[in-house]
Amino acid sequence: MTDVTASEEIANDARLRANVVRLAAAQALTGANSAVIFATGSIIGATLAPDISLATVPISVYVVGLAAGTLPTGAISRAFGRRTAFIIGTGCGAIAGMLGALAILNGNFWLFCCATFFGGLYGSVAQSYRFAAADGASAAFRPKAVSWVMAGGIFAGVLGPQLVQWTMDVWPPYLFAFSFAAQAFVALVAMVIVAGVDAPKPAAADLHAGRPLIEIARQPRFIAAALCGIIAYPMMNLVMTSAPLAMKMCGLPVSDSNFGIQWHIVAMYGPSFFTGSLIARFGAPAIAALGLVLEAVAATIGLSGVTAPHFWATLMVLGVGWNFGFVGASAMVLETHLPQEKNKVQAFNDFLVFGMMALGSFSSGQLLANYGWSSVNLVVYPGVALGLVILALASFAKRRARLEAIDEFPEPSI
Repeated sequence: MTDVTASEEIANDARLRANVVRLAAAQALTGANSAVIFATGSIIGATLAPDISLATVPISVYVVGLAAGTLPTGAISRAFGRRTAFIIGTGCGAIAGMLGALAILNGNFWLFCCATFFGGLYGSVAQSYRFAAADGASAAFRPKAVSWVMAGGIFAGVLGPQLVQWTMDVWPPYLFAFSFAAQAFVALVAMVIVAGVDAPKPAAADLHAGRPLIEIARQPRFIAAALCGIIAYPMMNLVMTSAPLAMKMCGLPVSDSNFGIQWHIVAMYGPSFFTGSLIARFGAPAIAALGLVLEAVAATIGLSGVTAPHFWATLMVLGVGWNFGFVGASAMVLETHLPQEKNKVQAFNDFLVFGMMALGSFSSGQLLANYGWSSVNLVVYPGVALGLVILALASFAKRRARLEAIDEFPEPSI
């Protein structure tokens, strides 16, 4: 029986690889859309906003969109299947690009914020790509599926900033207007790709099956996974959001900030080719902890200087740290739920991550404007320390539960 089950798992994993390829391509195109927003959002904000302290509000609104879209994405996926949610998400991406272009052409700050909100909705749907790749996969293949889909973001690291570089001056004097028009086209290409994803509608019996969400969320493993994501992603977002504007305030050209964001995104997704294998070998908590430590290292580099290489090194190390922290946390989430519980648990986890990120992101502009680049980096340390403590406590609780199980059901002596 075990051999038959193993053979079925291998065959199913082979079938799922086609899904992984499509989702990785969709991840790349979605990442290109978000890269346009992150590379230009604070700069456009500083140009259109009534006050410089509001410069990062468009990116904060993007994060609000990320948080706002997570639970509806889970509900749509449960009711109509993941593919429907994916198509709706890419539609939001196209709207984001069109509204962004119109906002710049008309000099309307609040319309631009509306555009980035739709971009956030698109991003929230794309966050479920990593979980969709693991649907039905074997326990051994799940971390690799998540990791490989995230690797699609490498292309985003090249395409997004280059898209900005190639298009930012096409409609002078409206800097970046054509970049958002191009972003809308990229989202429509992504729509064609996700339309072919094999993600059938869930069975009716699964819609209300499984444990209550509160019971799942009370597990130490889930608490550690969610908190790790809550720390890894918002800390990365805080530094990345502030970096382009900080570079401009230090007198560095836009081309330097584009370069930094480009390699930051490559660093975010590049390790994904082997993150899954590292998780399989050392465990998700260890890799998540390593990611948090690297984010602290990035903050240390940021504190050491304000030259272009300092910013670039900060962003690249930050990207690698985010990858290990976020992919590790995602793999931990997959260990906390049954198949019929996946949509609600995954959506709730992302809601927690991006909800906290939304609350924190509004402070980034104020933090940078009032206290400087150093303060942005100093904020990273307390969060990292908390995450490492929680991961250690969760690992201790798991070992203790295993020992108690062994004591209760000891192996028979021979």
